[in-house]
This record gives sequence, structure tokens and C-alpha cells, in this order.
Amino acid sequence: MEQCSNFAGQFFRMSNFVEELRWRGMLHDAMPGTEEQLAKEMTSAYVGIDPTADSLHIGHLVSIMMLRHFQNAGHRPLALIGGATGMIGDPSGKSKERNLLNEESLRHNQESIKQQLSLFLDFDSDTANAAKLVNNYDWMKDFSFLDFIRDVGKHITVNYMMAKDSVKKRLTGEGEGMSFTEFTYQLVQGFDFLHLYREYDCKLQMGGSDQWGNITTGTELIRRKESGSAYALTCPLITKADGGKFGKTEEGNVWLSPKYTSPYKFYQFWLTTSDADAERYIKIFTMLDKAEIDGLIAEHQVEPHERKLQHRLADEITTMVHGAAALENAHRASTILFGRSTEEDLRSLDEETLLEVFSGVPQFEVAQALIETKSEIINFLAQETEIFKSKGEARKMVQANGVSINKAKVGLDKEIGSEDLIAGKFILAQKGKKNYYLIRVV
Repeated sequence: MEQCSNFAGQFFRMSNFVEELRWRGMLHDAMPGTEEQLAKEMTSAYVGIDPTADSLHIGHLVSIMMLRHFQNAGHRPLALIGGATGMIGDPSGKSKERNLLNEESLRHNQESIKQQLSLFLDFDSDTANAAKLVNNYDWMKDFSFLDFIRDVGKHITVNYMMAKDSVKKRLTGEGEGMSFTEFTYQLVQGFDFLHLYREYDCKLQMGGSDQWGNITTGTELIRRKESGSAYALTCPLITKADGGKFGKTEEGNVWLSPKYTSPYKFYQFWLTTSDADAERYIKIFTMLDKAEIDGLIAEHQVEPHERKLQHRLADEITTMVHGAAALENAHRASTILFGRSTEEDLRSLDEETLLEVFSGVPQFEVAQALIETKSEIINFLAQETEIFKSKGEARKMVQANGVSINKAKVGLDKEIGSEDLIAGKFILAQKGKKNYYLIRVV
């Protein structure tokens, strides 16, 4: 469904946001009246973002993609940095309190997060539905405790707060219980909604399904304080098909910042997803339309070994976050291990990516002096390193055209010298088709 709506003298083409989320598997629950509100007029909605790090990770991507679809549907997205709530800690889905932040750290994290959000949302256009970034610390920092309990606390009963699942789980489960600070979290988040309702006519809050209790506290506060109508919409918590936690690897979170997760590792994360997960993720984490996604899924089911779904998923999300050049570099790095590649491809990798690509292969160290004076290939393979157990075995393999240095086949007359160094310090040896060895010159 599409319709035109007038807002502040401008006309917008609005599409059905809720229906878009529904077919993508991104809709968990919505308060009655939400869809009607969005069909009636351009609406402002917000999502809260935890500012405890100076980068978002892929666990944030679902709510960010919700905001992107919201803006694409003609509505105005508000991204709320939880500066004040970041100083408290949210009990939802957690068994203990988190670390609290000082203002300097919060402001640094806020700026870093806005840069990343700009990859997904339009903050700079002069249209009425341009995205806006807000920080609840700005309106909470001068709000005294007495003012808070008078203007907010008296409108929500303890019985109402205790009935929330996030509170009940912490009070009845194992662990350290819940501090008063965390108990009041839903009131602080509820006041955020009330503030945005007053200042930006924000009528919708969105988040993960674990946020339902906190969000509806806000709608209740708006009803009681302003006699207004406000709405809640949540998306499912994303898990892997095997029940594992989405977005976690052995090294921890998969971050959007290349400072914490390189574009190559980021690309590999999506490329190695299971078939079942790829079918879900391509709907959630890309902007491809239904017809194209249905076509990709159908192609994948015919030739699952080609992994076309995973390749397209990895391509789309890596380009969105890191850009086309980073995707090309990730492609090049991947083909070095798993496909045909050249010495030129190898030399194009930066040191960090090179080490990541070959992190699991045997490694040796040789002295710089050895390379400067040049080393005969057989000595290099069987004496200076232990790639071969004997010179005879090495000679036999070289004669059979089975040895490559930096992806180029070598003969018995090959000498290893400074010109063979990659990034000034590495040499890649290959024995047969699949056996790689990384030599570091020290």
C-alpha cells in the first residue's frame, strides 16, 4: 500500500512500513493502532542505542535496518544515544549490571556512532523526514531527583513496574538481584519517550522484543501525562538456526568499525553463514526487494553448493558498511585461499588482512640476512624452513611443478631474495594445491 501525505507543506510517498517488516521477518509485536497511525501521517519513531563502545556491532543492525526502512517508507527516524541510560544499565536480558561511563567517553562514542549510522540513514537532507540524532543525557543531566520522582515517578506504580518480565526475571532468578538504579531504568526510558513526544511529536518507539516492557512504560506515561496516543513496535531477537547467539564469534562481537573487526573478517562472517541463516539474514540485513530475494533463494536451492545466497548477503552488507573498495579487497583475499589468484592479488593485501587470511597456516621465521644474500630454493624449503623434510623431497616436488612462491610456480634455479618480500617482511610458500606456509623475515 502506498499513499501521499502532506507534512509541513511537503508531499511524501509513503509505503507500508509494517508490511515491509512483516515479509522480512522483522516484526515481532506491535501495539494496536500502530499501522493505522503510520498510514495516517508521516510519523516520527525512535530507537535507543547503547553508547558503551565507540562502535556499533552487528547486534545493533536489526534496529538500525528498521530505522532505515522507516525512513524509506516516508517517516522520520530518530536515533537516541542512551547517554543517561548508559550511566545506569538496562536490566533487559541481562543478569548483572554493566559498567558505567563518564561524559567524555559518552560524547566520543556518540560521534563515532553517528558516523556509522550515517551509512544507513540520511541525516543531512532538507526533507521533513531527515533522520535526527539525540542523546538523552542532554535532557536528563539537569533533571533533579526530586523533580524526577514528582513529575515521572508518581505516575507509574511499583506494581506496574514489578509486573515487567525483565524485572521479574532478575528478582526471581539466580545472580545478584537488581539495584534500585536498574529498577528505575524503565522510568528513565519512559521519560525519554515522553520527552521525544513533546519535543518532536514522536509517537512510536521501536526495539528488540526484550524491550517491550520498557517501551510500553513510555506509552503509558504519555497516556497518563499528556492524554496522548503513542505506540510500540518490536522486532524478534535474532538467533542462529542452531540456537547459538547471533553476532558472536570466538573473538567476541563482530563490529562495524574496521578498528575492531577488519572488513575481511566482517565479510567472512556473512559468507560462512548456514543456508538456513542466509535465507533469513538476506531479508533482514539487506535492502534487496522481495522479488530479487525470492529469486536468489530459488537459485540457491537448485545449486546450494554454489552458496550464491551467502555471497550476495556478504557482498551487500560489506558494501553497505565498508564500501566497494573494501569488498573488492575481501574478494581478493578470499580467492587467495579458496580460488585462483595471482601474485598481484597477494601483493595488494595489507599486512593485517594478509595475517588474517593465513592465520591458520604453519608459519616460519627466517633471518633478514639470509634473504639479502639470497637463498637457493631447495635450501629455503628444506633447510631454512621445514616446509619439506628433506632436500630430496623438495627437489622432487619443485621438478614436478608443485611448488609456488607468492602464488607463482618456481623452478630449481629460483633464488629467494628481497624482491620476493610481501609488505616488506613476508613470503608465501605453497606445496601442492592446498598446503600454504607463511614465512616471516625478521
